[in-house]
Amino acid sequence: MPQWFKSKSDPEDIRIQETLKSTGGLPRHIGIIMDGNGRWAQLKGKSRIAGHVAGVDSVRDIIEAASQLGIENLTLFTFSIENWKRPRPEISALMKLLIKVLRKEAVKLLENNVRLQVIGEMEMIPDDVRQTLDETMEMTGSNRGMAMTIALSYSGKWDITQACRQIAFQVKQGSLDPETIDENLLASYLSTASMPDPDLLIRTSGESRISNFMLWQSAYSEIFFSKTLWPDFRRNELYEAIREFQKRERRFGQTSEQLKTNA
Repeated sequence: MPQWFKSKSDPEDIRIQETLKSTGGLPRHIGIIMDGNGRWAQLKGKSRIAGHVAGVDSVRDIIEAASQLGIENLTLFTFSIENWKRPRPEISALMKLLIKVLRKEAVKLLENNVRLQVIGEMEMIPDDVRQTLDETMEMTGSNRGMAMTIALSYSGKWDITQACRQIAFQVKQGSLDPETIDENLLASYLSTASMPDPDLLIRTSGESRISNFMLWQSAYSEIFFSKTLWPDFRRNELYEAIREFQKRERRFGQTSEQLKTNA
């Protein structure tokens, strides 16, 4: 077994994971808003980019733990369309860090059957970043384990808008009858059409908002707000979020009595 999954041999971690698997249903899709890198760095008297670098260890640990648990889809909100408003030096450093991490971790993703995907407005991404993303997605494309999606230059409003634009074009061309447009059809034009909606949405750093992330897809997501800053967020916090998810009754507009009857 490749040593990337270091905690695979940790008996306590294995016990926790087996308990989670047996206690209740695991979320098929977990989305994470990774927030708090800048504040973490500020608290330690470091630069903001130092916080982003520190956050990479959290990314690695959460991917490992989610894959070990058998989570089918993990989506990490890495960089929003709104983030392009940040200072140019920070954006440049972030893009360089992304390239470095992708190149370093690509083989490990491949060896551990993790498939990389990306969603977002790719036209805004620098060419060298897009090339590295394309290379990594091609390298891991045949993997059939967990799908790890990077939401890069992404926003929920953009996603819905681009879906509506495609639908409008089809209607204008006469290839789509407006009467056939429903929720399922619109969802099929979203950038996430190939994956289920997130069952569990996690936001770190103590903020209580979803910040334009998967607005359509998270309509019935269970939301877990963690006070932990992202660079300090590790698998134990992920396990806590999953435990909370397993305690909740997902009614999807129905009553508890209806759910019991249907079951």
